[in-house]
This record gives sequence, structure tokens and C-alpha cells, in this order.
Amino acid sequence: MTMIINVLVVDDHALIRKGLKQILDDTSDIRVTGEAETGMEAIRMVRDNKYDIALLDITLPDKYGIDVLKQMKLQCPALPVLILSMHPDEQYALRSIKAGAAGYMNKQSAPSQLVTAIRKVASGKKYISSELAEQLANNLTNDKPQDVSHKILSNREYQTLCLMAAGKSLSEMADIMSLSAKTVSVYRSRMLEKMQLKNNAEAVRYAINNHLIE
Repeated sequence: MTMIINVLVVDDHALIRKGLKQILDDTSDIRVTGEAETGMEAIRMVRDNKYDIALLDITLPDKYGIDVLKQMKLQCPALPVLILSMHPDEQYALRSIKAGAAGYMNKQSAPSQLVTAIRKVASGKKYISSELAEQLANNLTNDKPQDVSHKILSNREYQTLCLMAAGKSLSEMADIMSLSAKTVSVYRSRMLEKMQLKNNAEAVRYAINNHLIE
């Protein structure tokens, strides 16, 4: 008898949730048995229900996806979480895995890759795309000096940098990060200090030059 992999899909876009469900319903062993459109809803569902894997969008309306991931892992340490994101792999992949994710996938990946990733993660293994693996290998063998100042930032400081580069105002960043504007300002100051940047314009230029935004 085929064991069914029960999946929780966390994404604030109904069309994306529907598309993922259609892809997975075409398999014999994977079923979407839960859907959440906010981080808090996802955390509550993980607490109250049993899933074999969670597919988690990193950009949610109420909470930062990596914070949701950490809370999920606190509540249910054995639950594998596969991050799905529109952001470039190099932007959040390693941060997600360090925070406890079992894998990271770009939403533009082929449906077949999603099915493969879910089966692999549900079996207790890690998953990264072949594209990301190639990028990591290239970084290890590339002799050219690279500017990696952003690697020393905390997750919150890094999120602040990316949101600034995306043109978000202080109040918009505060809403997205579920923090006060004053707290976001503190993260922005720390980010500028750590990266030895003089102002917001230099931070935005850095983010663009290092392909930290789409």
C-alpha cells in the first residue's frame, strides 16, 4: 500500500496554492491536506494537525518566512519544511537551510522538481536544486574576489537591506516585518555600520550590484 505524504501549503496567493494542489493531486502518493495564507495561521495549523511536510513561502503578509520556519521547528522539530520562493536561490537558500529548512526551491522550477523535492524531504533528506548546487560549486572554485559584506548580517538586517533595495519605505518595511518603524531603523543602522556604508543610497547600490533583488 502506498504511503500518502500529507502536505501543508503556506502561501498568501490563492492561485499559487491552487496550482500547487493541482500538481500534487496528480501524483499517487502526495496530497495537500492543509492550506494557510499567513504565517500565524500556518503556525497554528502545525500545532493542531499532523503533516508530513510543509511547503512554506518566504514572503508572507504578516510574518517573515524564516521566523515562521523557526517557530514551526520549535513546535514540531521533526516536521520537514521546504521553502518555496520567488526570490533568487542565492538570496535566501543558505539562510533558510541554516534556520532549519530541509530544502529550498524557486517557484519557477518545473513541477517535476517539486514532486522530487517533496519525496526527498519527506524521506528525511535535504533538497537543493541543481542550479543552486552549481552556484555553490562555482563560488567555491571561483578565484575572483567577491564582495560578501552581506553575509555577516543577521536575518533581520539582511531582510532590511533587501526591502530597502526593493524601494520599500520605512513604514512599509515595518508592516512587512511586523515590527515598529523604530525597530526597523535600528536594524538599518546596524546593517549600514556592519557593511561600512554611509547611507541608504550606498546600501541600495550594493544590493543591486550583488544581485540581491530580482
